[in-house]
Amino acid sequence: MKRDITPTSVEKVMREDDFIVSMTDTKGRITYGNRIFIEFSGYTEAELLGTQHNIIRHPDMPRAVFKLLWDKISKREECFAYVKNMSKDGSFYWVFTNVTPTFDSSGNITGYFSVRRKPKESGVKTVTEVYRLMLAAEKAAGSAGAIAASTNLLVNILNEKGLSYDELVLAI
Repeated sequence: MKRDITPTSVEKVMREDDFIVSMTDTKGRITYGNRIFIEFSGYTEAELLGTQHNIIRHPDMPRAVFKLLWDKISKREECFAYVKNMSKDGSFYWVFTNVTPTFDSSGNITGYFSVRRKPKESGVKTVTEVYRLMLAAEKAAGSAGAIAASTNLLVNILNEKGLSYDELVLAI
């Protein structure tokens, strides 16, 4: 589905007891979304099912963050991240996400399960600046080198702080 959505400065803020839940197949196509996912995304269930989960990707999100996520979950690991999503109407909402692979009885990955909740304000503040720097590195490097440049910048930030990515996102 091609989207021509212009991002706005309108923010939707999750409620403390909200949990956005979605499931995808191994290719990232949505197979389930709960009512809170539907509410915040602004799409109908019919519009979401079968569509790539990146339908809600906000352009303020560095590509390297999603590469990190996919690298972790394809290795059968869970991933935590702060993510800025974009609704169908161009508004945005921040989430603290946990993505885990799902398995069949033989241990094969069958898809991915994601639970998102209201993020900490301090975490959003921290990652907003980090993501801004990562996006600038991606833009400066050009399309072919964008992910590598952004990843290098993130690794340098983590090394300066003496933290792994997981330690950073869980601490902020």
